[in-house]
Amino acid sequence: MNEVRILPPEIGDEVGIDIVEPEQPHSESAVGRHVFPDRSMAPLSLRANFSWTFAGNMVYAACQWGVLVVLAKLGTTEMVGQFALGLAVCAPVIMLTNLQLRAVQATDARREYIFGNYLALRLIATAIGLIIIVGIVVVAGYRLDTTLVILAIAVAKAFEALSDVFHGLLQQRERMDRIAKSLMIKGPLSLAAFGLGVYLTGSVLWGVVGMAAVWVLVLVSYDVRSGALILRASHAMGENAASDGQGEVSSLQPRGDINTLARLAWLALPLGMVMMLISLNTNIPRYFLERHHGEAALGIFAALAYVLVAGGKVMGALGRATTPRLAKYYASGDRTSFRKLLGKLLLIGALLGAVGVVLALLVGRPLLTLFYRPEYGEQVHVFVWIVIAAGIGYVASCLGYAMTAARHFSIQLPLFVLVAAASLGASFWLIPTYGLMGAALAMLAAVLVQVVGSAAVVYYAIHTSGKGAN
Repeated sequence: MNEVRILPPEIGDEVGIDIVEPEQPHSESAVGRHVFPDRSMAPLSLRANFSWTFAGNMVYAACQWGVLVVLAKLGTTEMVGQFALGLAVCAPVIMLTNLQLRAVQATDARREYIFGNYLALRLIATAIGLIIIVGIVVVAGYRLDTTLVILAIAVAKAFEALSDVFHGLLQQRERMDRIAKSLMIKGPLSLAAFGLGVYLTGSVLWGVVGMAAVWVLVLVSYDVRSGALILRASHAMGENAASDGQGEVSSLQPRGDINTLARLAWLALPLGMVMMLISLNTNIPRYFLERHHGEAALGIFAALAYVLVAGGKVMGALGRATTPRLAKYYASGDRTSFRKLLGKLLLIGALLGAVGVVLALLVGRPLLTLFYRPEYGEQVHVFVWIVIAAGIGYVASCLGYAMTAARHFSIQLPLFVLVAAASLGASFWLIPTYGLMGAALAMLAAVLVQVVGSAAVVYYAIHTSGKGAN
């Protein structure tokens, strides 16, 4: 499951696989879809959600990669390394405090919590995350320019976390089109703001500040409005919070007493810890590289390893588009449909990984030289191993979404502790001596442990009662 983040769009007819269930886009189905009086906000078909998510995430992934390209072209490998270090410091903390609430929202098929609960918890947890990041940079004693970059990235990630909770609401209601449009707006504007900031100032800091400003603008002008529209549609069809008397779900205000938020936090905490571990699995090799070989080596590795982020966004889009449907199949005990849909996801992930390996072998060097600089192309042998690890990671990501859809949350924690231990051990052993190649092999070791463990959990989930487990 990599943001590995641990590490994200989807494919349908392009690979000759029929991923559409035989139902009308706005009909009521056996797995609990609602009939919306406002058809403009009704759930989309699975095909439409796949198509929108694929388009949105491809645009956004391309723009995120463009940020690295711009930085590599306009700056130095040290500047790329500084940016990568900022992400490596912030990502595990933000992943922990996000508590993977978006996945909990999307799989909340029984509407146990209202949107206001998720928003309130996200605001509290994000504030805690920012405090933790400030503490880390103070204790670590980074240079002033590096510290400012890290803090700017932390603020940007905080606003991204707020957008994410609105996206979770839209994902739950199967309106991936509005999420995709948000990403299509955010991606190009972020790239333009980042590039302009770096070009005018020669500093990573002002590029990040420009990017953060765009994220705030999109949050306020589009994501909040999308949330309001979907909640009004829910209110119009009489959908209320059934279990705890918190009032109508149409409110955009943070809501929930301390006991409600504590229950939600406790439910989501294992996933938050899992996502922190996933992020650490991605970033542990980067910490070792920066320590033993400097920011320049980290910059080259981060640029090469972006294939893991780009492909992860593809698989993340697939997973987010299908997680609500998988969750409904599992909750209703329809394990045959659950297995069939998961099988299609696994096939797509495997095909994507295989294509990536072939391209890396055939045209890796010229592409790296073209998009970055010659010093990046010289590391094509490292790049091939990174792509192999990424391909295995795509399959593991599909299995991760299946675990979450089945609401097998707690078991993921010991699994990813084991994965993190594999990453740490391999990094400690390989990176000081083998540098960039050691980092690539450490990634491979971690993802092999992940895919085997995830497959075991999903096998167990399919062969249980189908009622889920927390």
